[in-house]
Amino acid sequence: MNASQGSFAEAGPRLPALFVGHGNPMNAIEDNEFSRAWIDAGRALPRPRAIVCISAHWETHGTQVTAVERPRTIHDFYGFPPELYAVQYPAPGSPALARLLQETLKPTRVELDTGWGLDHGTWSVLSRMFPLADIPVVQLSLDRDQAPAQHYALGRALRPLRERGILFVGSGNIVHNLRLVCWEERAYDWAAEFDATARRLILAGKHAELVDYARLGRAAGLSIPTNEHYLPLLYVLGLQGPGEELQFFAERVTLCSVSMRAFRIG
Repeated sequence: MNASQGSFAEAGPRLPALFVGHGNPMNAIEDNEFSRAWIDAGRALPRPRAIVCISAHWETHGTQVTAVERPRTIHDFYGFPPELYAVQYPAPGSPALARLLQETLKPTRVELDTGWGLDHGTWSVLSRMFPLADIPVVQLSLDRDQAPAQHYALGRALRPLRERGILFVGSGNIVHNLRLVCWEERAYDWAAEFDATARRLILAGKHAELVDYARLGRAAGLSIPTNEHYLPLLYVLGLQGPGEELQFFAERVTLCSVSMRAFRIG
């Protein structure tokens, strides 16, 4: 059955869930340690029936999900080389999967969206992991009106869909402070500190502390001046089942204030 047309009603292989620090959009076209890590991570995955991406770059009032057959490639950045704007990621969409997400997340109201597409938080990563663009992709938005705990709860509610061959990808950055970026391959002390704290808490399964990140001190405040890049992490943590294995496949802070940490659950 074609996943873009099917109901996803039948059980499938249990798919992993990924969090990816996507960083600079140029990672979509440059050959570097991060793009190579994404390629390797994609090759190690079983083939999904479909992909749901929670990207830092789609914030809405209320929760929305893309529900179009052919989502457009959105170049939501400026000041980059023409080669980056030429990139297209023509993956099909899946209105059927959008409706399944809508049903699964009740009583949270989820609106079906036909105006968005795939922003660079999604396609910059997926173009490396699944370069053929032949797997249906939908995006789930970040409701900017909700507290972090609600985003984590939505991740938990989505967990059963991993049993239907659906791959969930959270795309953001654990440390993301563009106001303090430097164009050097090093980390500020506070950025390295919070990245290490997050790593420790992720490995220990201390999700409550990561949800309540505002209590983690000065390093957390500098690392998360706004939380849109952090919230996708909470969805992926919510998707983690009891005792599930977790492996990091990227682990470095770059540009002084951007963590490229990425991991796979399951």
